[in-house]
Amino acid sequence: MRFAVARQEGLTEERAALIDDGYERSAELSDAHKAVLAFTDAMLAGGAPPAPAVRELRSHYTDAQLAELGLGVALFHGMSKMLIVLGMEPDEMDTTVSATPDVRR
Repeated sequence: MRFAVARQEGLTEERAALIDDGYERSAELSDAHKAVLAFTDAMLAGGAPPAPAVRELRSHYTDAQLAELGLGVALFHGMSKMLIVLGMEPDEMDTTVSATPDVRR
């Protein structure tokens, strides 16, 4: 799934494809994006990111942004686990662009 605002801010499928194993070595991803991916990997693995990774993350994002990130990762991870447990995960999934939720900034 892609939110409309992500598309408006430059997310392309080519850019999304950079989010794969080895992203740490990508010259095309910013340090801020790499920090988000390290945080997400740690959350999905059920652990906490190492202290240097947390410092890097905090150097790029506010507490409010980090809370939104954590909640978003938890929501999508929980939904995927529920679909797997119920045997409802699709074999293939088309990219869907959804309206961005109304968030006050």
